[in-house]
Amino acid sequence: MPTLYSIKPAFQNLLRPLVGRLVAIGATANQVTVAATLISVATGVVIALFPDNTLLFWLLPLVLFVRMALNAIDGMMAREFGQASKLGAYLNEIGDIVSDVALILPFTLVWPFEPVEVVAFAITAIIAEYAGVLGVMTGGGRAYDGPFGKSDRALALGIIAALIGSGLDLPSWFGWVFPAMALLSVFTMINRIRAGLRRANS
Repeated sequence: MPTLYSIKPAFQNLLRPLVGRLVAIGATANQVTVAATLISVATGVVIALFPDNTLLFWLLPLVLFVRMALNAIDGMMAREFGQASKLGAYLNEIGDIVSDVALILPFTLVWPFEPVEVVAFAITAIIAEYAGVLGVMTGGGRAYDGPFGKSDRALALGIIAALIGSGLDLPSWFGWVFPAMALLSVFTMINRIRAGLRRANS
């Protein structure tokens, strides 16, 4: 299934000069991974503490983009500069999940979204990522199949956050957005399981 993940190589090419400079000053892939997680958690906490200040939701599109860039950077540092490590694999996968939850949960405080539906989306997003990771255990490799992977979630959440930050009164029917994204996450999970099994058996 098509996903924004497919544009990652082009995005990495744009970031490659910055990666070289970071390595030159002694930065490590693990440091970048941890920084991405801390920035995400801090953003989620700030928005949750001041839910009536809708302007703070403008932080989300910015942080989601920065997080995507940092995720690409740490990957290149690991692969291209020999910084890959077992600890880095743990930090990368756990950091992604923690960051997702931190950036999704503030939407529970916004009308017309139902907290249980926002939480359901957070849970299904985690399961979709876990399904991708399990491909490594079964011999099929890490799966990034769509239609609603990490980059796609970031785009959707960024658009929603921008609408909220603009002060727009969201219509009541807009509350279906999070259930719809939860369903897309379930579909993504199924696709990743199928892809992992197909590659493992090939």
